[in-house]
Amino acid sequence: MNENIDFCGTRVSLMPSGAFFWPSAKLLVVSDLHLGKSERIARRSGQLLPPYETSETLLRLAREIDMTNAQSVLCLGDSFDDQDAVKSLDETHIATLQRLQSGRQWIWIEGNHDPGPLGLAGTHLAEYRIGPIVFRHIAAQPCERGEISGHFHPKARVQNVPRPCFIVDENRMILPAFGVYTGGLSWTTPELRNLFSNQAIAYLTGRKILAVPVPPISTRP
Repeated sequence: MNENIDFCGTRVSLMPSGAFFWPSAKLLVVSDLHLGKSERIARRSGQLLPPYETSETLLRLAREIDMTNAQSVLCLGDSFDDQDAVKSLDETHIATLQRLQSGRQWIWIEGNHDPGPLGLAGTHLAEYRIGPIVFRHIAAQPCERGEISGHFHPKARVQNVPRPCFIVDENRMILPAFGVYTGGLSWTTPELRNLFSNQAIAYLTGRKILAVPVPPISTRP
């Protein structure tokens, strides 16, 4: 079940999959797909991993598009694990992307893993602004009200079980990684935790969204 919240005066939906949906704009946002990660690891280290994460991530994305009937899709950076991963897409993956892009606006935000144009259809931007919201890959300092970003792959540990999560306070939101083959950063890691106020809430993904207060900075381990 989705979690509907008010963020900077805008009603939005946090999806159990880790996707973000803005109903009034018909905009679906996903972050950190890291498509081609197993190919990149094999190319750089010689370690062979099952090359299924790209297919599974695209399948998850297709489900969210179908479920929301999104007219616009924004990929919030690190859509590919590196620039060469784009070239490793096989014909099936390219056909899937083309089908998903057909008839809708598609925006690629530059990430630290995939900076610059990707050579794929869609609009390629460093950041995207619509209404009171600005989308970029990495959170800016100082904080800009209404910022939505990714990059950190936040995870919260509740009852000793780590779960990917959205982290939200009164000014900014960071999305979890949407890719199926991605790690994560603990919500109490200073680099991530210090970006938020003590009013921050973590929305844990899974079968059902679970809202949990982020541990205050003063009690951080």
